[in-house]
Amino acid sequence: MRLLQRNLARGSTNSIGSLLLFALLSCPIARAQEAAKAPAEGALTNFSDRNAKDVPQQVNRLTQEVFLLKAELTVLAFRQEFGDRIKIQRVWFPASTADKEMIPAYIFTPVNLAAGKKLPAIVMVHGGNHIQLENMWFPWIAEAVKRGYVVIHPEYRGSSGYDEVVYENNYGVTDVADVLASAAYLGKKDFVDPNRLGIFGHSRGGMIVLNAIEHEPKRFKAAVEIAGLSDLVSFMGYKTEARRQDIASQKNFGGKLPDKNLPAYIEVSPAFGVEKIVAPLLLLSTTGDKTVPYQLHNKRMEEALKAYGKVFDSHLYQLAPGGHSFCWADTDEGHDSMKRTFEWFAKYLTP
Repeated sequence: MRLLQRNLARGSTNSIGSLLLFALLSCPIARAQEAAKAPAEGALTNFSDRNAKDVPQQVNRLTQEVFLLKAELTVLAFRQEFGDRIKIQRVWFPASTADKEMIPAYIFTPVNLAAGKKLPAIVMVHGGNHIQLENMWFPWIAEAVKRGYVVIHPEYRGSSGYDEVVYENNYGVTDVADVLASAAYLGKKDFVDPNRLGIFGHSRGGMIVLNAIEHEPKRFKAAVEIAGLSDLVSFMGYKTEARRQDIASQKNFGGKLPDKNLPAYIEVSPAFGVEKIVAPLLLLSTTGDKTVPYQLHNKRMEEALKAYGKVFDSHLYQLAPGGHSFCWADTDEGHDSMKRTFEWFAKYLTP
């Protein structure tokens, strides 16, 4: 993929042909995904034109096709590495929002799942802007299943790999609603104990975790947030103008920056709702985080949690390799963050 991107930047006609081939090969995948979406009465969904003649629409269509292909390759990679011991199942669950869209997710269980046994479960929430399940999550998922947990990885709206409906972002609204709906969906499975649900997320996923435990305080028995974004107002203050405009363009913000629509940004910032938290919460951070600085986000969360007398713990690494992405690294800090995470879940999700 990176090679294709480099070649495209150089204007290589061969790379464009290769990208077209990728898109054509993935068309059956796209059709299968669309067929899995339940039809609904109401407003019509606008899809990109698959027969577009103008370049911007063609690029948009090719981009979506490449994301679709990437999602399929990720599933194949997981099955190749862990398929002998972990079952991965792609599911589509109904959103809790009025539009009742179908949201994709992956459920991970042991291959030899004992009949009649109800296991604790963890909702693992990815971060990023238009990101999807990636191989950096594999060790965490494998560790969770090895320790006896069922895992669901929801591809909430704002994720890539499932065409335009799921791709559309709405920070703090549809992403949080979809993750909560995934937890409710998972809790109804006959192999899951709905009274032993945990939730874990990194970066934007951490923001979703914090909002989730504030919106539904009794849903989860434990939560872990790593390098999470807690204050979207401050976040908008230090991001590039292109990123600020991208976020402001989302439905919830109405095309307005915080100076023109401050309540909307406060509403989705979990730093302003700490008093609602009930679930025991673990916060992991590092100094030198250039994406979600500790001083602006988790440090303020720690201070507020302490002020409100909440059950929580935290750990601050010193300039951990990888910075914002330290938890994914094959380093002492990366290994320690995984160890602390599963010790936290064991403490609160063990019968």
